[in-house]
Amino acid sequence: MPTARLRFESWGRYPPIETEVLPLHWMSDFQAARLPQGDLLPVGMGRSYGDVCLLDHGTLLTARGLDRLIEFDAETGLLRCEAGVTLAEILDFAVPRGFFLPITPGTKYVTVGGAIANDIHGKNHHGSGTFGNRLLRFELMRTDGARLLCSPTENAAWFAATIGGLGLTGLIAWAEIRLRPIVSRRIRSVCEKFVGIDEFVELSRAAAHVNYSVAWIDCVARGRNFARGIFMLGQHHDQPEPLTTSAKPWLTFPINLPEFALNRTSVGLFNTLYYNRQFAKRAETLVDYEPFFYPLDRVLDWNRMYGKAGLLQFQCVIPWEDQKQAGITRILEEITRSGLASFLAVIKVFGDVRSPGMMSFPRPGITLALDFPIRAQVSFALLDRLAEITVEHGGKMYPAKDARMTPRQFQAFYPQWEQFQQYIDPRINSAFWKRVTAHV
Repeated sequence: MPTARLRFESWGRYPPIETEVLPLHWMSDFQAARLPQGDLLPVGMGRSYGDVCLLDHGTLLTARGLDRLIEFDAETGLLRCEAGVTLAEILDFAVPRGFFLPITPGTKYVTVGGAIANDIHGKNHHGSGTFGNRLLRFELMRTDGARLLCSPTENAAWFAATIGGLGLTGLIAWAEIRLRPIVSRRIRSVCEKFVGIDEFVELSRAAAHVNYSVAWIDCVARGRNFARGIFMLGQHHDQPEPLTTSAKPWLTFPINLPEFALNRTSVGLFNTLYYNRQFAKRAETLVDYEPFFYPLDRVLDWNRMYGKAGLLQFQCVIPWEDQKQAGITRILEEITRSGLASFLAVIKVFGDVRSPGMMSFPRPGITLALDFPIRAQVSFALLDRLAEITVEHGGKMYPAKDARMTPRQFQAFYPQWEQFQQYIDPRINSAFWKRVTAHV
């Protein structure tokens, strides 16, 4: 089958890689006789931030063309769809029928296959776990022609290896999930200001019974405002209202901002305005699910605000065993000292619902996710320090958000990686996997 060589970017636009690309439109396109020689990697929308969706010296198999809804039960919410279907397309289909996603990340522009491969999590992890926890079964296609029906009871080891398996175990052809019923598009939202990690933890524990919780945190403010933020809660509105499809986004970030645009002063001003836009300490309102779950999706190509060089994201989880949240505090202090500014900073609590995924990221504790503009060696040095702090405090980092993890760090975060290796398809590889298993 013919391929095209082009630059395929992750959402972070780093590292820059040119590769051969082969679109898949039908499951038969994955037959061994039709595949090009060399390493392969199935990918979806490319919304991972680093290099888990990239492959140098090989061919990316873009599975977005596998975008068909196969079967839906309007009584139970059971949906079977091909792996290239996006969460946005599921919402467009399901919401008017009275259903919503059981788990969703901060963007709806990811495919079902990508959601499984990275075992995505959302604002309801503390009560519902990851995407893998809500996955009923899927079909896994291997390059040797094998087709495995995987579920918690059938080919269970392959089920576990593929959830959070970074696309390395084969091509996910289709998957089944059970959607959750809703009667309204709107969310009952509560926003409460806090200052400091201790107050954030108190609010999180008090909100353990609420469906959704997450917080924005200011990583620029110092002194008495250090670690201030806004804690956000949400529940689906229980009063029946018209269920319609969302309007398509029409705003596009028009240009790549110059490097100097995002700096400590501009981000500090934005953070102060954002924190103070709410005058009261606590505010309650009804909001549409779009701005509650997907505030950034309203502007297409928003990653351009970081400039042509792109951005780095750092996401870690520090376990509860870390006394007095010392690791999270150290990370925030390191960011504040660095002079690099992150205004897209999110902090939340992971619950104790264990994912079935062998390589899944979440574990009980506090997770922190931040975006940084790439500024020569300053950004890289900062992320290297943050990774070391994470190691020292017994935490782990999220591969889907990573572009800097060293082999030593990865193998400390994921000691089960050697067990996982036996499930990797021998013809599938990625830039991430090459990087974190180098010299092994």
